Amino acid sequence: MTQHLAAPTHTLDGTRPGWWRDAVIYQVYPRSFADGNGDGMGDLDGVRSRLPYLKNLGVDAVWLSPFYASPQADAGYDVADYRAIDPMFGTLLDADALIRDAHELGLRIIVDLVPNHSSDQHEWFKRALAEGPGSALRERYHFRPGKGANGQLPPNDWESIFGGPAWTRTENPDGTPGDWYLHLFAPEQPDFNWDHPAVADEFRSILRFWLDMGVDGFRVDVAHGLVKAEGLPDIGGHDQLKLLGNDVMPFFDQDGVHDIYRAWRKILDEYPGDRIAVAEAWTPTVERTANYVRPDELHQAFNFQYLGTAWDATELRSVIDLSLAAMRPVGAPATWVLSNHDVTRHATRFANPPGLGTQIRDAGDRELGLRRARAATLLMLALPGSAYLYQGEELGLPDVTDLPDEVRQDPSFFRAAGQDGFRDGCRVPIPWTAEGSSYGFGSGGSWLPQPDSWGGLSVEAQTGDPDSTLELYRSALAVRREQPGLGEGDAVSWLDAPEGVLAFRREGFVCTVNTTGKAVSLPAYGQLLLASAAVAVDGGRVDLPADSTVWWAV
Repeated sequence: MTQHLAAPTHTLDGTRPGWWRDAVIYQVYPRSFADGNGDGMGDLDGVRSRLPYLKNLGVDAVWLSPFYASPQADAGYDVADYRAIDPMFGTLLDADALIRDAHELGLRIIVDLVPNHSSDQHEWFKRALAEGPGSALRERYHFRPGKGANGQLPPNDWESIFGGPAWTRTENPDGTPGDWYLHLFAPEQPDFNWDHPAVADEFRSILRFWLDMGVDGFRVDVAHGLVKAEGLPDIGGHDQLKLLGNDVMPFFDQDGVHDIYRAWRKILDEYPGDRIAVAEAWTPTVERTANYVRPDELHQAFNFQYLGTAWDATELRSVIDLSLAAMRPVGAPATWVLSNHDVTRHATRFANPPGLGTQIRDAGDRELGLRRARAATLLMLALPGSAYLYQGEELGLPDVTDLPDEVRQDPSFFRAAGQDGFRDGCRVPIPWTAEGSSYGFGSGGSWLPQPDSWGGLSVEAQTGDPDSTLELYRSALAVRREQPGLGEGDAVSWLDAPEGVLAFRREGFVCTVNTTGKAVSLPAYGQLLLASAAVAVDGGRVDLPADSTVWWAV
């Protein structure tokens, strides 16, 4: 059953303080969203042209992945100039126009900020190399002499997240082997030394630059990685390559990062309109994540523990309870996310057996995956707090798991170890039309090939179809806005339910979720609002279909 409700207009004049506490925020990966100039690469003009679509979808804010000047060694997460737009995406004037248009539509704009590392083409780093040992600019990064008789060994045993050593040796201006520099990611991404005051000064200036441009907030990349343990100690036999794990690492989640974010919060609070910052913080526990959103630090932190949870009622209930309990003492909203640009789309994750992680190479059972993905989305949107959507998930897009090796661009794909290197599968440009060049992405093709089947998954094909995933998202976001307090609060009231079923109550609302592979008979809790699968109420009871979620007004 689908119900369309008119969404109220939310203004940007400060009349809705704390807008972010229950906001639905849509991630745009610019190179794969819409191509405005026909060169096969998405850009800011393309995003700007599709803002009405996002308004109609019903989201509150748009988060833009990096569009800064960059050699694109890691899809823009290697920034050469934090105050310039890469020509492939447009100009600062294009960014200004996008921000203004979004605000006129009542949408807020959040931009990515990459403070852990720069590009090796950043002016600071280029000068540090050119000036050689003793350059003051080298103190803004982590340059160290190597171990061994001739310095031929890395300074410590840290490994890059993308595989291989986390150190690369330099060549001195006279051609002799030089010091090593630290890069937790690709060699083209040298880590900043946040103990140096010039680094902190520069990023405070960068924050102000974009706040003055009118952005409403920042998503902080690798927010847990800025500060390294004193002395850069060896780790030993730990598995360093896992972004999400229970091991405490000397390069992640150090307590010193919180002083940085307290300074940033003061800047954000100087500006009108409730500007925010969101932490991408991979931490061992949700309790550690909560440290990033204490009242004088950042506003939100991504809930990666939730993203990695299997489609299992017991596990889901546990992580929901843990997440809400962890955020409650610090007064921050929980966040919920199922997909992003770094992990396999949840329509494909749920199509495969649990336990495979967030990087999956198998397409799995497409029908099962989509059914579970639709149900998981309704569960997520029924929880108190803020929800994040990744572009294309509202179309039910799967990962593209059969991309030829020769078209892949994920840097970790070309490394011997590290992340699995299959992030390109969730970054394929999304389809807008049922036919035509690149299914409406742009007139010049697409930088990654789209499957032949994507015309049927396009915005055009799904619009107006009451059974489509797109119309389910539109309806769910409309109900979420209309249902009083649906995204607010910090708790749910669990109801008794059969094994494999979740049922919880919010004010005037009940959500029921069947994670099993067969229908389950339940009471009809009230008026049927929305369901992820066809459902019928008969005599005060309902057969909740396999892998489905139903919303009730009570």
